[in-house]
Amino acid sequence: MTEDKKIFTTPKVRKFARELGANVSLIKGTERKGRITEEDVKKFISNQIKDPKSTEEDSQPFSKIKNEYNHSDFGEIEIKDIARVKRIAIPHLVNSWKNIPHVTHHDEADITEMEEFRSTLTDSFTGEKKKLTPLAFIVKGLVSTLKKFPSFNSSIEDIDKGKITIKKYYHIGIAVDTPHGLMVPKLRNVNNKNINLISNELKTISDKCRNLKIDKKEFFGGSMTITSLGGIGGSFFTPIINYPEVAILGVGRSSKKNAYYEDKYQSRIMLPLSLSYDHRIIDGAEAARFCNELKENLGKNFAYKLAV
Repeated sequence: MTEDKKIFTTPKVRKFARELGANVSLIKGTERKGRITEEDVKKFISNQIKDPKSTEEDSQPFSKIKNEYNHSDFGEIEIKDIARVKRIAIPHLVNSWKNIPHVTHHDEADITEMEEFRSTLTDSFTGEKKKLTPLAFIVKGLVSTLKKFPSFNSSIEDIDKGKITIKKYYHIGIAVDTPHGLMVPKLRNVNNKNINLISNELKTISDKCRNLKIDKKEFFGGSMTITSLGGIGGSFFTPIINYPEVAILGVGRSSKKNAYYEDKYQSRIMLPLSLSYDHRIIDGAEAARFCNELKENLGKNFAYKLAV
């Protein structure tokens, strides 16, 4: 294939292909002059799922691509080993990115009341202020949303036969930043736990990951994953789905913004949300509705519905 090959298609089809994660330069058009249609895109995706090595793009895995030159030709360098945890994660991430048609929906949740409520919580015995992470509330809010949108709590069972597995449990993966690399242990049966217990378990599993004391089995059997950059910084990003899950929620750093609320502009605490989803199972409208429900669950009065 030459780089100057003319691609005949419409902006609508290009957008359709982009949403499905398909490279139009690899698709053979069936219309006059090789024009690419939506049906050609669908067929390409279907063939890619059945045979990941059927395209030029997939015939050379990302991990096998070599540099065409030596970096040392341009100056001093240092060769270092990739951390073991990251080496283990590499094929998993490549598999997810190559085989799942990712789309990311960005939104913001108004968490003003939730944060006000969180700041007033005190221990009933000591009277001291409770240090509950906002992530504990987000976990609880996500589970409430998953109950209403079960397709987000699923995995593809057999793509050829059109079968998916709907999970009746709620095990939320938490991306933990460690000196060894990113780890994603699971909080089990979150639907049966209150905010206090969730917050304590978040600290426990994070400490176990950082000290490499976490059991390997805790990385499997998840419903959906949350990856949060709130403690570091940043707003919106595109998180990679943790296969075999079909969605992942990215959380940025909250900030005060001037927002229209109760018929006037006010200073509100807004939380950036980045929802990546598998477009084979979830469409854009469903993702938008999911985010709207999540925003409701993190919004006004949400904290009061969840006894701590």
